[in-house]
Amino acid sequence: MIQVVLCDDHAMIRRGIRDTLTDSGEIHVSGEAANHTELREVLRSAPCEVLVLDLNLPGRSGLEVMAALKDSHPHIKTLIVSMFAEDQYAIRCLRAGASGYLNKAGDPAELVIAVKTIRAGRKYVTPSVSEMLVDQLAAPSVETLHSRLSERELQTLIKIASGKKLSDIAEELMLSPKTVSVYRARLLEKLALANNAELTVYAIRNALV
Repeated sequence: MIQVVLCDDHAMIRRGIRDTLTDSGEIHVSGEAANHTELREVLRSAPCEVLVLDLNLPGRSGLEVMAALKDSHPHIKTLIVSMFAEDQYAIRCLRAGASGYLNKAGDPAELVIAVKTIRAGRKYVTPSVSEMLVDQLAAPSVETLHSRLSERELQTLIKIASGKKLSDIAEELMLSPKTVSVYRARLLEKLALANNAELTVYAIRNALV
């Protein structure tokens, strides 16, 4: 049996993932967590070969959690399962060390295939991500301004461009409004933009929303 731990702050989503994996008959969900603090506790006793990790967690984000695990649990392989579209985050996550990336809206059967593939020591990417990787290799190397953003800065950009208020963003990310305001200020500086309207236009032009 493949030993899997789930980390997602939505209990209903965890249940759906757990049921999908368990029904395969080859995967055992040995533990569940809603955030990084709970995950650390779970991993003290639960065996884990593959971590199914949400990207948009409260407190420490998915990429921050994955970075921390590299030191404490280097043997664990990570499958990112996120609501964010693949063209926004998949390659970023793979570069950060994830073994695979799936959109939550995808076919549940893909989840089982992804876990098995990753457990076998291979990377798992969907055909659309494979195409993006090929396109990047074939095209001249051009670094976009938003490729320099941190994960939280990119999340803030996407949420602002989606029309959300800073107070709502702070609540969703479980951050203080002051911290989100700092991220916004960094965005404006790094992207050389003046206001939220220009942030929105930038995000649309670069297919981030």
